[in-house]
Amino acid sequence: TITDYRYTSEPGDYIGSGGRGAFTSANSTISISGTNAYLTVNITNGNERWSVDLAAPRGEKLRPGKHYDAERAAFRTGLAPGLDVSGNGRGCNEVWGQFSIRQISADSTGKVTMLEATFIQHCESARAPALKGTVRFNARPLTYSFTSDAGDWIGGGISKQYFGDTTTFSLQGDDTSVSYSVSGRRDDWNIDIRPPTGQRLQPGTYDTARFAGTSVAGLDVSGNGRGCNASRGRLTIRTITFNTQGTITSLNASFIQRCDGDSAALRGTIRHFA
Repeated sequence: TITDYRYTSEPGDYIGSGGRGAFTSANSTISISGTNAYLTVNITNGNERWSVDLAAPRGEKLRPGKHYDAERAAFRTGLAPGLDVSGNGRGCNEVWGQFSIRQISADSTGKVTMLEATFIQHCESARAPALKGTVRFNARPLTYSFTSDAGDWIGGGISKQYFGDTTTFSLQGDDTSVSYSVSGRRDDWNIDIRPPTGQRLQPGTYDTARFAGTSVAGLDVSGNGRGCNASRGRLTIRTITFNTQGTITSLNASFIQRCDGDSAALRGTIRHFA
């Protein structure tokens, strides 16, 4: 898991003083308190002390998604979400900002056990220089990204990255057949993975075709109504895990796919809790 706090501050921002910082569980004490209605992350490293407050609109709970028009958390009005990032004795009287919850989990009492969030904060004025940051607590990687060459039929020649604030991810299957799907940012992607005939999926690098064979793994990346009739490529599985029932639980993999004999490639990376 990953626990860290990182920020960049524009020149003139009162809180960050135009600087930047990176604090990890290896060099800092990072703790979380509160609930999925109102939480606080505290970061301490020597003389450096930071605090990040995130709050749902009153009566609601924080959940994955983007939260706009945030006000200072303790003094938020109406249905505004709350944000308050302070550091080294400096804080805002008023906050204009937004934040995104990429991942969040809580126990039965509402105590937050895992968090991944990003924020943008303006102090005292909506036009003030910005403080931007990311905070993670016991978070595991959850993202899909791809780069598509010009002329690639599937990706359409663009690059994109998907996180849990905009996107839902599904990972299903076992060591003989994996299905991964991504839905978000006006896109729907599907990736089917099979081991070479007679084998089981495990870490390693495989040559691929659309359908698995004795010497190639099966790899079929499709989406938004586009798919390959045939393909060739390569798949690298760095991490893959299964539960005691044999169901897949995590995957860290990257791939290259070329459709129907084209030279243009689609390159992608899957990080699902690994």
